[in-house]
Amino acid sequence: MSTTHDLPRQMDVDLSKGLSADEVLQRQQQFGFNELPEKKTNPILKFLGYLWGPIPWMIEIAAILSALVQHWPDFWIILAMLLFNASVGFWQEYTAGNAVEALKKQLALKARVLRDGSWHFIDANQLVPGDVLRIRLGDIIPADVKLLEGDYLTVDQSALTGESLPVTKEPGDDAFSGTVAKQGEMVAQVTSTGRNTQFGQTAGLVEQATSVSHFQKAVLSIGDYLIYVSLALVALLVIVQLFRHADWLELVQFSLILTVASIPVAMPAVLSMTMALGAMVLSKRKAIVTRLESIEEMASMDILCSDKTGTLTQNKLTLGEITTFTAPDRQSLLENAALASRAEDRDAIDEAILKGLQNSALPEKYQQVRFIPFDPVRKRTEATIQRQDGALCQVTKGAPQVIMGLCQLGDSQQQRAQQTVEQFAEQGYRALGVAHKNEHDDHWEFDGILSMFDPPREDSATTIASAREHGVDVKMVTGDNVAIGKQIAVQLGLGSKILPAEYLPEKTDDPQDRTGLTTIEQADGFAQVFPEHKFNIVKGLQIGGHVVGMTGDGVNDAPALKQADVGIAVSGATDAARAAADLVLTAPGLSVIINAIEEARRIFERMNSYAIYRISETIRIMFFVVLTMLVFNFYPITAVIIILLAFLNDVPIMSIAYDHTPLAQKPVRWDMQRVITVATAMGIVGVVGSFGMLLLAKEWLHLSVPQIQTYVFLKMAVAGHLVLFVARARGHFWKRPFPAPIMIWASVTTQTVSTLLAAFGFGLLTPISWWDIGLIWSYSIASAFVTDVVKVHVYRHLERNAPRHRGFLQRLKQPLHPHFQ
Repeated sequence: MSTTHDLPRQMDVDLSKGLSADEVLQRQQQFGFNELPEKKTNPILKFLGYLWGPIPWMIEIAAILSALVQHWPDFWIILAMLLFNASVGFWQEYTAGNAVEALKKQLALKARVLRDGSWHFIDANQLVPGDVLRIRLGDIIPADVKLLEGDYLTVDQSALTGESLPVTKEPGDDAFSGTVAKQGEMVAQVTSTGRNTQFGQTAGLVEQATSVSHFQKAVLSIGDYLIYVSLALVALLVIVQLFRHADWLELVQFSLILTVASIPVAMPAVLSMTMALGAMVLSKRKAIVTRLESIEEMASMDILCSDKTGTLTQNKLTLGEITTFTAPDRQSLLENAALASRAEDRDAIDEAILKGLQNSALPEKYQQVRFIPFDPVRKRTEATIQRQDGALCQVTKGAPQVIMGLCQLGDSQQQRAQQTVEQFAEQGYRALGVAHKNEHDDHWEFDGILSMFDPPREDSATTIASAREHGVDVKMVTGDNVAIGKQIAVQLGLGSKILPAEYLPEKTDDPQDRTGLTTIEQADGFAQVFPEHKFNIVKGLQIGGHVVGMTGDGVNDAPALKQADVGIAVSGATDAARAAADLVLTAPGLSVIINAIEEARRIFERMNSYAIYRISETIRIMFFVVLTMLVFNFYPITAVIIILLAFLNDVPIMSIAYDHTPLAQKPVRWDMQRVITVATAMGIVGVVGSFGMLLLAKEWLHLSVPQIQTYVFLKMAVAGHLVLFVARARGHFWKRPFPAPIMIWASVTTQTVSTLLAAFGFGLLTPISWWDIGLIWSYSIASAFVTDVVKVHVYRHLERNAPRHRGFLQRLKQPLHPHFQ
């Protein structure tokens, strides 16, 4: 593999044509792909990692104790459990890892590259040294480059150098891979790729740190709670049994296995697999999750601040009315606007202007010698044009207020221009000012004003109505003026309360300042917004207790996208916006976001069901086993039975990630009290039911201890799986939506295995008759119905006593902001 020492001769490239296909292939073979080699862990070492840690140690000690007392069947079963747990954990991590890897590939950086005389969009990993690039506002620079043409490029190098302020680059300067173009536009040539870049040499493979979501923290705290309860009960059992002079070796082995079975070992794997598979479903719906933990925030989101252009509207501008000022005619005005455009940038405004020209191509007598692209600060483009006679002139187009200020209009002209802009805005048209200046002129001439119309998307109104049905309030955020924003908002059914950015409170970080928060909450949208306003809107709503989503597409939207609970990069967003977002849309419009919200709520319900099931099962097994031994002084189940139950429970649990769940019509948030209350109630019913089965077998049927143990095994296996179906819904479990087929078949398979084990024993259990098996099945099914009835009553009790959510009504009662009155 060649290095940068070979580069001087590689830089000899025709900059007007770029590299040819043959040259690209040759350099790829020489320099490799433009990517950093990813360090992958050996799969065997990863698998062995599941045999090391506190939980595997407990199982391994239990296996060693079985070998010491020469209980070889126990030894082999315990060993099988160890390998099975390791295999399940490895497979779930592997599945989740593959899903995340597939998502990353869909978010691969793109680059504008000149090859064989024309510009192309390609994957950035296909770049080679010598390639000619165009770097624009919002691009993440994909390789180390030498800047060649253009006025300037302002670059954010904080990811590489830690500098807090952007650095201005000029032709001849170097720019580095991984930095972000904040302003300007330049042509550059690639000097280094992959591991030879400055980023590759200094940072290596940098992995993004991931934060733990509220839901994960809650579920993991449940795990800790279950561990403490299990250890306390096991410690009580050991103390009492040692006082009774029980065989300590057998007691220690049993206690270890019981502890392992009670601790939610699979919880992290189940969570990550559920979220990863859900993220894959979202990607098929044109929404790519960049941070798995954001799925929970998406399910909880109650306010969505949406861009207007391209999200609520089609972003397909059409030329409307034209008002000339100093321009001699309509065509001259359009010609100057077209000269201040660049066709290859494929900007929506530029394309609309070029389509409006009578001749699609500009006359050959004009040559663009310099171009300054639009940026959010200057709010205009500018070009230097050379005529056929060699004379130079400058043309510019942009926000009318900016162009009018540039031209220093007189009072009457200023008033006429302002009225024109307002008239266009009342019709929902965007206005665009155009001006020019000849080589020796001191001031700009105001040519006139173009109007453009961006029609609403056909699905926007119905999508907004659907969002409100889902409990999500949509607020429009636009840089256009109030009149345009109000016109579009009314068409879409958003409302007419559009707040100019100047009315936003300066500070939004004071929880006591209800006036500022109420102002933001009452608005249906915000107009004349700059990127810093977006950040303040999000911050203010969050302080008010809302879970906020924010859409964006530009580099300056990145702070607001980062601050939002769910940052959403819309279709066509810049690299910088996509990197800052939690969700990247690959199709235009809001309907994709609604699909994402629905899927996120389903994923949330799956994890919620798992948490309830896991708590209730631990209560049922631990309390029943420990209380039975304390009261009756015999093992209701053996260590082998505990292992078999763990085996049989793992398979249906893994299918939770694929389950059909009801769709919540309102945002869902983690409610620890409700989960623990419902799970505890279900667990207590399970303990009572298990004691009933035990008394039935012991006192009525007068069975031997080994037969009682088989009774208890089958009852726990059957009832445990039925509890999984009970836990998955808040209503009665026999109502829609029905479980996923994979969940049903997983349960049928494991129940068949447990029934055959009870009937034939296979040297692991004492066989019981088919009459006994029928009795146990009937008892377990009846117990499931009782558990379901208790669960539904507990939910209804909690809902009746829950505090009423009057926030929305309270906001309506607040006095309106003066701007809305």
